Amino acid sequence: MTQTRLAPSSLWIVSLVLCLHASPVLAAEPEPVSVEFSHMPAPASDAELISTYSTSRAIVRYRDGSVREFPLAYNTLFKNTDRLGEFPAGQLFDVQGKPIQDPNGDPVIAETPDGTSLLSVDGNLFLVTHFEYDWILGNGAEAYRVPGWYSRMPMSMSLAALRQEPGGRLRATSVRPIDFSGVNGLWIPCAGGPSPWNTHIGSEEDYDLYFQVVSGEKNRKKATEGLRALREVYFRGEREVNPYDYGYIPEVTVQADGSTSVVKHYSMGRATWELARVMGDNRTAYYGDDGDHVALFMYVADQPEQLTAGTLYAARWNQVSSENGGSATLEWIRLGHASDAQVKAIIDSGVTFEDIFDATTATATPDWQTQGYRRIRAGHSGDELLRLKPGRELAAAFLESRRYAAYSGATTEFNKMEGVTVDPQKRNLYVAMSYLEKGFLAEPGAAQDHIHIEKLTAGATYEVTLAAGRYDTEGNPIPSEWVGTAMRVPFALLGEDIPVDALGNVAHPEKIANPDNLFFSPRMRTLFIGEDSGTHVNNFLWAYNVDTGKRSRILSNASGAESTGLQVVDNLNGFCYIISHNQHQGDWISTMPEALKDRLIKLAMETGGANEKGTLNLQLDAHIGYLGGLPGF
Repeated sequence: MTQTRLAPSSLWIVSLVLCLHASPVLAAEPEPVSVEFSHMPAPASDAELISTYSTSRAIVRYRDGSVREFPLAYNTLFKNTDRLGEFPAGQLFDVQGKPIQDPNGDPVIAETPDGTSLLSVDGNLFLVTHFEYDWILGNGAEAYRVPGWYSRMPMSMSLAALRQEPGGRLRATSVRPIDFSGVNGLWIPCAGGPSPWNTHIGSEEDYDLYFQVVSGEKNRKKATEGLRALREVYFRGEREVNPYDYGYIPEVTVQADGSTSVVKHYSMGRATWELARVMGDNRTAYYGDDGDHVALFMYVADQPEQLTAGTLYAARWNQVSSENGGSATLEWIRLGHASDAQVKAIIDSGVTFEDIFDATTATATPDWQTQGYRRIRAGHSGDELLRLKPGRELAAAFLESRRYAAYSGATTEFNKMEGVTVDPQKRNLYVAMSYLEKGFLAEPGAAQDHIHIEKLTAGATYEVTLAAGRYDTEGNPIPSEWVGTAMRVPFALLGEDIPVDALGNVAHPEKIANPDNLFFSPRMRTLFIGEDSGTHVNNFLWAYNVDTGKRSRILSNASGAESTGLQVVDNLNGFCYIISHNQHQGDWISTMPEALKDRLIKLAMETGGANEKGTLNLQLDAHIGYLGGLPGF
């Protein structure tokens, strides 16, 4: 069990965060002093394996010695296939708001809800939800495998209006798409969450569009295909597409009447973003940069609550130890300062990669070092030889942020960097690394070799100490009190690889594997961690107490489904909610025994059925929902 020692009573007058179906606690009730989550068993039966459920309990101890237990329960607000408006919630649309269809004439309905924000605007409740990518078509074919079709689709976010009922239950009353046509559409929105000023901060993972000729023919073809999807599907062939319009941090503002406005924060740089999490000063933000050979970025805005202008930094890992995921001190390299308007003007000028860098290969230019080129590795396409063109520092910093980070000496060896979150009391940042592989390992002779630890496929979540009074590598003060100084892995957040077991797990089922979504609840002193695992048969949601170091499994997702959309709302009209979605149910991991897979497919057909083309509803459906039950205090 995870036991939490609560903050002093003065901090608990407003709320104690936890979630379940119960009546609000009256003011006369005793003061809570600790909370713990029970550790639920891993699923064992076939029915449990294909279900999303919780058997965990929240146990609250009060100052008068009394104890109350609240059983957690998973509630589905809606599924991607549900109609709470004109179209299914996961329907994808073109620039004119017309629904997109697949080659068979079926609607393209994404099975991948991800980043989310539950927002209360003047007493009206809204839920912003990302749809990350399209997995399978209506006939069950995996989209990227269909000849002539597109490996990726232009994507969407939805806005759901919610109603809070007596007893705390939430219900969705409508769902509609958010219009991104004013910013040229949206490309692979992954993780996201609420800002401290009650907006939604999202992401764009710049997979595919990142590649250039120097990346190699195979990778460049991926970029060409991504641009083709945007041009032909989103813009209906009516305009060309600029790759530099994608790969940024979008922000969505929701008004009380449900209207929305959207911006992309070009000054926060361009890469394969998971999300940007804002620190306690409302100025400093950290990012998850997904992929292999990626960087850790920090952004410091000029003004609080305004991400429209600021300074971009990238970290350098100075290794201290290779044990238990490794540890290091951090230095910060200043990449540049810009406003959104400045960067957008560069994009609109028609600048290309070739305008920013000279790029070559060692074969083409054997004397590259004397010609002023630098060898970098900034992504999974291998080494690149680049030479920055005069006067292009700003374009490089904000349009080719990861490449410029590597070019400037920052560490680009992190792998599968996912969610980030912060404990504002201890001033600790948490960063999920799903797989400690590839750049994390020693690479003698590589373009850089700052990190050299042992391979751990199960991954880990790192803790980064934050402090004030820090300077960048050029000796300039960094205008933030939330600057990362040291990085390590708490032992309880380290995964463990195992030989394949009877179910197909290749990571220890009693430990966190391949962490992805992160969210911290200051009131509960609890870090919540959602898995995106190719190593667990079922992905779990965990609660980790940052003071005691104990962890508890509190939710199991249907087999194959990733745990996404993580957010904790500490107190909403006397109740707390742990928002948690899932995506791509039935995307079985490769190590699962065929006999077990066959049984699960048969059971899914018997219990959930299939569409008219024989595709399992289990695989076509994804859940947008929450763990609920315990009121705020």
